Amino acid sequence: MYEFHGIYAGLLDQYISFKQRLGYKFTDAYSTYSLFDRMTLEPEEATIGITRDLADAWAKQRPNESDSTRYRRVMYLIQFSRYLCDLGYDSFVPPYPASYKSTFTPYILTEQQMNDIFKACDSIEIGDFANSQAVVIPALFRLMYGTGIRVGEAVSLLKTDVALNNNTLIIRDSKNGKERMIPFTESVAEACRAYRASLPKKAVCASNFFVRRNGMSCNKKHLYDWFRKVLSMAGIPHGGRGNGPRLHDVRHCFSVHSLAKMAADGIDLYYSLPILSEYLGHQSLEATEKYVRLTAEMYPGLLSKADNICAYAFPEVGFTDDN
Repeated sequence: MYEFHGIYAGLLDQYISFKQRLGYKFTDAYSTYSLFDRMTLEPEEATIGITRDLADAWAKQRPNESDSTRYRRVMYLIQFSRYLCDLGYDSFVPPYPASYKSTFTPYILTEQQMNDIFKACDSIEIGDFANSQAVVIPALFRLMYGTGIRVGEAVSLLKTDVALNNNTLIIRDSKNGKERMIPFTESVAEACRAYRASLPKKAVCASNFFVRRNGMSCNKKHLYDWFRKVLSMAGIPHGGRGNGPRLHDVRHCFSVHSLAKMAADGIDLYYSLPILSEYLGHQSLEATEKYVRLTAEMYPGLLSKADNICAYAFPEVGFTDDN
């Protein structure tokens, strides 16, 4: 691991340790902060407190650097500057780069399309092939939609991470390194119980929650292939590479449908966004705010009606009797 040598060395170590105690891995931050540390050595900074000149120099786009990489670099400095301010050091907090605009638009399936997907999942002929991942599809896709977790987080779940007696799961190895506990609805739990009850003893003894009949863990690429098959079975067209729907879009659907449901129930965005952000494991509200626009586009006028606090509300999933 990189050792810092500039004037902020101790504070950088302290800040990274602070973030890791909060549950963030923050391992990729070391490389970014190591570059910042070297910058403070060239000319040597003598006073604690990030100046506008230092922040502007840091924010300049480097040759062949993508907008997204630059955005992430500046984001790390913003977070560290805020931390210094909290400690009492007068530091300039730079704005986020205005030039960075993601051109990617998630494919948001309707609630009816999600129900059609679940019906298609339940119609899959599981068969007796021990190596087939078909057995996990009905429960895994429902869990992804009912919790908003990523496919990588789903296949990494251990048996001990999923509590079907109180409908909660724990994400330990997330994209942002943030451990979190997620509750889910009874309909999701029902699908998961049915899946686990269908497994032979050898598979039940495996450490992972989602396994094939032979006890082997799931392959993410094959799950993507199954999603394409299910879309076809549900009569939902696929626009080709880059157009979706993608399996990861199930997470986006969860987010939009959840915001819409909370808005319909009267929960103000001031309260619903932090809830959703924590649920998704985002590092900041900025990462969650994109769903406000997507929700407003899909449900015109709905968000303006949300001005009250209401009870917990996340999407239920359908479950057919023949699974």
